[in-house]
Amino acid sequence: MITRISGLLVALNESSATVRVGGFDYQVLVPDVVRRQLQSRVNEEIVLRTMEFLEGNPQQGRLVPRMIGFTSEAEQSFFEHFCSVDGVGVRKALRAMVRPVREIAVAVEEQDVKGLSALPGIGPAMAERIVAKLRRKMTRFALMASSEVPVASDAPADLVAEAFEALVSVGHSPQDARNRIESVVEGGRKFRTVEEVLTEIYQKQRS
Repeated sequence: MITRISGLLVALNESSATVRVGGFDYQVLVPDVVRRQLQSRVNEEIVLRTMEFLEGNPQQGRLVPRMIGFTSEAEQSFFEHFCSVDGVGVRKALRAMVRPVREIAVAVEEQDVKGLSALPGIGPAMAERIVAKLRRKMTRFALMASSEVPVASDAPADLVAEAFEALVSVGHSPQDARNRIESVVEGGRKFRTVEEVLTEIYQKQRS
C-alpha cells in the first residue's frame, strides 16, 4: 500500500491531482479542501499522505485501484472517520469535504444537522447519521488551527477529548470548552492527565 507520494504536481482539476514521480504520472483523487491548498502549487514539488481503495464491481471483475491524497495526517484521519458512517463511502466523502476539517468537525460536535446537510451529497437523514456516529470523535479535529494542523498536537487526542467532555459536563458550551482548551495547549506545554489540563484552565481563568 502506498501511504505517501512525493513529486511534481503537473496538473490539478476539480477532483484529482497528477503527480509526476520519476517517469510515472500518478492520478491522486483529492477532496475540494485539499484541491484548494494545492491550486497555487502546480509545477512545484509536493508531498501528500495517501490511502488506496478499489473502485468498481467485483462481481464483474472490474476493480480499479485508486489513490486519495491529503496534505496532513489530520485530514486523512478525519476522512477515514467520515467514510465509516453508514451510507457515506469514499466517493461521497470526497464530494462532501468542501469545507475545512475544523468547520465540519465543529458542525458535527454541535449537532448542526442543517449545516451538515448543506455539504454536497449530504442530506438531512445522512447528516443525522453522521452526528450520531461521529459526535464524540470530533474533539481533536474541532481543535484544529486554520492551517489544519491540530492545535493540541503535543497532547494525546484522548486526553484532549476527555478534557472537552469534562468541561461540557459541568455546563460549558462546546465553543467555550474548545476555546479554553486551545488557550492552554497552544503554548506547547505537555499534559499527562486530564486533571492537569483542567487545573491549568482554571488557574488561567483566575489570573
